Amino acid sequence: MSRFVIDAPTLLHVVAKDVQLSPRHQILAPNIIRSQALSLLLHAVRRGELAEDLALQHHECLTELKMRLLGDRVSRRTAWKIARDHGWQTTYDAEYLAVARLQADALVSVDPELARRAKGIVPLAPLEALSADRD
Repeated sequence: MSRFVIDAPTLLHVVAKDVQLSPRHQILAPNIIRSQALSLLLHAVRRGELAEDLALQHHECLTELKMRLLGDRVSRRTAWKIARDHGWQTTYDAEYLAVARLQADALVSVDPELARRAKGIVPLAPLEALSADRD
């Protein structure tokens, strides 16, 4: 079994595109993922990119997706250190990297900025890895 951390944009992509996740993989994320995803949905509705009823359907689907959510003291402290060491203004991206560093095999993100930040900090895997049936 492989363990992958995904971020909020990737979670929304998985839901919107109905990506079939392999049952052989475990999906992990920091506790903040669902709140961030909900906020992204609201922004998409306000920009006219997504109908409100579809956004709320996506929200239902993402809450049903099986994920292990983490937010313990060690992961938060690791996020703090990553953000501090790299001069970032917030710990939001660092929380994903901390969970990946401590608990996962790789980070999967459709966000090119997060992927850029993650290079050299945690291993990255392509989106297709979430569907692959091999370790």
